[in-house]
Parts: sequence; C-alpha cells; structure tokens
Amino acid sequence: MSADFDDLLAANRDFAAHFALSGFDGVAHAGVALVTCMDSRIDPLGMLGLHAGDAKIFRNPGGRVTEQALEALVLGVHLLEVKRILIVPHTRCAMASNTEAELQEKIGESAGMDASWHEFHVITDQVATLKHDVAKVLAHPLIPDTIRVGGFMYDVDTGLLDQLV
Repeated sequence: MSADFDDLLAANRDFAAHFALSGFDGVAHAGVALVTCMDSRIDPLGMLGLHAGDAKIFRNPGGRVTEQALEALVLGVHLLEVKRILIVPHTRCAMASNTEAELQEKIGESAGMDASWHEFHVITDQVATLKHDVAKVLAHPLIPDTIRVGGFMYDVDTGLLDQLV
C-alpha cells in the first residue's frame, strides 16, 4: 500500500466518525433520479436542495443517457422508489466544447500515445442531444408513463437550472 491516498483515508475516518446513514434503506427518499455530467463544478444534491439518501445519481462525461444510465434508471424506477428523472448536462462542458479529433489529440498528447482509435462521444448540439436523451428515457419499455422525465441545462457560472424539455 502506498501513501498516495492517505489524505483521503484520513478524511474518510473523520466522515465515518460522524456517519449518520447507518442502516439506511437505499431508496430515493425524494423519489428523484438524476443523470448528469461528471464535472466537479456540479453538486448534484445541493443544486436541487436535496440531501444524502434523497436521490439516485448517475454521472458520466456529458451527462448522457447511455445504456448504463438507462439500466440505473430502470432499477431506480422499479426497485428504489424513483418517480421523477432529471437529465442535466451543463454549460461550458468539455464534451460539447471540443470536436472528437480535438479530444483525441489532447488525450493522445497527455498519454504520450495515439488516441485516435478511442471514441469520446462528443456532443455537437447540447439541446438536440438533451431532447434525444429525454425521448430515449420516455420510450424505454421498462420506464412507465407515470414517471416524470425532464431535461434541464445547468449553468456552471450561476448555479441555475433551466428546464428545456
């Protein structure tokens, strides 16, 4: 074992000393599921006024509804009391600010090897992509019509959400 994670392990011990979620049932107490980007400027619970245990959160580059996100949403709806689904990309997202070739070049330079073979799934039109992702959730045969699905844009400079779909 290395010391590379000592600071995080120390913080975890402090967290555990005040841990209040022991025995928690794991359902989404606010009935919310959120698909959003992995961007560290996003505080998924805070931006919605929620707390630990209120929501199921799935994060990935660009906040896309991938097959893995759909899997999480179906599980959330049927097993974890999810009633509302929010899909939330954000402003100034690297996945929407670069071309596929630009990301491949940047990654290749950082890695010191050719990355042109790796697809990063850039987003050329965030609003069109958001509409597509909302439609994908609504059309999924295992997501009942009773589930509310919305598409929102999060502004990383103001903290505001704008419902677009």
